[in-house]
Amino acid sequence: MSKMDNTHAEKKSNESSLESGSPDNHSLADTNIVDWDGKDDPANPVNWTSRKRWAHAIMVALFALVTNMGPTMCAPGINELIDDFHITSRSVSTLAITIYILGLAVGPMFLAPLSEMYGRLPVYHMSSVVFVAFIVGNALSKNIGQFMVFRFLSGCAGGTPMALGGGTIADVTRLEKRGAAMALFSLGPLTGPVLGPVMGGFIAANKGWRWSFWVLAIFGAAVGIGALIFMRETHPKILLERKAASLRTSTGNPSLKSKLAHTLTPRQVLVQALGRPTILLLRSPVLLVISLYVSLVFGLMYLLFTTFPDVFEGQYGFNTSTSGLVYLGLGVALIIAMFAFGALSDRIQAARMKADGVQRPQPEYRLVLMIWFSPFVGVGLFIYGWTTHYKVHWIVPIIGTAIIGFGAFFVLMPAQLYLVDLFGSEAAASALGANNLLRYLSSTFLPLAGPRMYKAMGYGWGNSLLGFLALAFVPAPILFYKYGERLRAKTVVKL
Repeated sequence: MSKMDNTHAEKKSNESSLESGSPDNHSLADTNIVDWDGKDDPANPVNWTSRKRWAHAIMVALFALVTNMGPTMCAPGINELIDDFHITSRSVSTLAITIYILGLAVGPMFLAPLSEMYGRLPVYHMSSVVFVAFIVGNALSKNIGQFMVFRFLSGCAGGTPMALGGGTIADVTRLEKRGAAMALFSLGPLTGPVLGPVMGGFIAANKGWRWSFWVLAIFGAAVGIGALIFMRETHPKILLERKAASLRTSTGNPSLKSKLAHTLTPRQVLVQALGRPTILLLRSPVLLVISLYVSLVFGLMYLLFTTFPDVFEGQYGFNTSTSGLVYLGLGVALIIAMFAFGALSDRIQAARMKADGVQRPQPEYRLVLMIWFSPFVGVGLFIYGWTTHYKVHWIVPIIGTAIIGFGAFFVLMPAQLYLVDLFGSEAAASALGANNLLRYLSSTFLPLAGPRMYKAMGYGWGNSLLGFLALAFVPAPILFYKYGERLRAKTVVKL
């Protein structure tokens, strides 16, 4: 239905009500609510052409890919950076890599509420410009202080696709067709941290560490320009508010309002976005334990990344260009895990439903794969630690990292789906926000303990300690699977 047709319909509806002599308040209120013109309304993003919808899915996937290359792209050239800035502290050199992840934790807390007030598209464009600007700042840094500030701020902007990408995918796809688009979007966070150092190694070896940032800035600018060309606003709330504003002007009816309109002030939206995840985390033991487990595993992953230059360049004689290739073990494992998850997840749900005689899947069914594969994290750390300690052939510790990555995937993905199923659509965003905040904070600060720990304990016992910590959380999903329904009832009451 066109805007003109819609306006005539509004006028006709209002005139009919007036002619009837006594319109009830309910029918009058209904005529003032602006909604889509039926489920096939072409203005609704889910009804856009297939090409236009996939263009948005591809763009947010590219955003996620580029910004997730940021944490590790400079890792292979870190020794050259240390020499240029005369860094003597191992903790500072580690923080130079991981402080970007702190930005990923902080930035979305403020950017996500902005999208609720002004739409997703302006936030994408603004953060793209800021990301590229501060990545260029990294390339031009004159000292470690400038470098750290620019790196943190680029991370803040780089968190945008992780905060908004899932919402954009949901805006342009119907639930039954969302799987392929979400799989495409997930490739960015999975392959970015692996592709980054593979490219960064060759760039740093031939052009120097600063060119790693120049190349990343070029990629970011290209994706930003692509977004300007192909992306449009997709947030239903913003689109319906625009439609309501247009109808208020054309009909002269100031009472018209969007079906999705809310009365919260920008300050209230921000306070809610910042406060709800913290409150939920403190009041739900399930969320707290699962989030601690995920944060530990990802902190261990980034701690592992900080050992690669010393292990593979120092012990195994890799040069700067080839040292980035050691990340491929993790990358291959994550991709294999993604396909394995897709093949097993639905089958396990169906099998458990049949065995339990229920019609709807229970949230705890998501934990089965975590129970099976999460021990791989600890096993992989043992393999990596002792093979590097005894200087076994370099392929064996890389296999160890692949096992760690495989297990880590089956901690993260089931945890996210479990939390979504557990808390429902209303509270899931806050639960995932709390989970992500702890994960990024751990990934930022846990690696700082690595240099002293490895100096005191060596790679064998140091990684064994981390492996035991990872295994200590393995009983958690087993207990939640067994007693989840009881805990769920208590959690729902508290919320």
